[in-house]
Amino acid sequence: MDSRVAIIGIIVEEEASVEELNKILHEYGTYIIGRMGIPYPKKGISIISIAVDAPQGVISALSGKLGNLQGISSKAAYSKA
Repeated sequence: MDSRVAIIGIIVEEEASVEELNKILHEYGTYIIGRMGIPYPKKGISIISIAVDAPQGVISALSGKLGNLQGISSKAAYSKA
């Protein structure tokens, strides 16, 4: 199956969900190219971006699992290649 490069943007609004978020990211670790996290104390949130190279179905599944966590929002942006 062809892989695609994508960025998954994640907003963390509930710190209690971070442990589960990290477990999910660990499950998909073979697809993750890199990760950047930025705490934003002024708004009480954290912003995480994950670069991935994976089949589109895997990227959608990962983004969906993350978005189903309480207090977590996620969205994937795909490369055209």
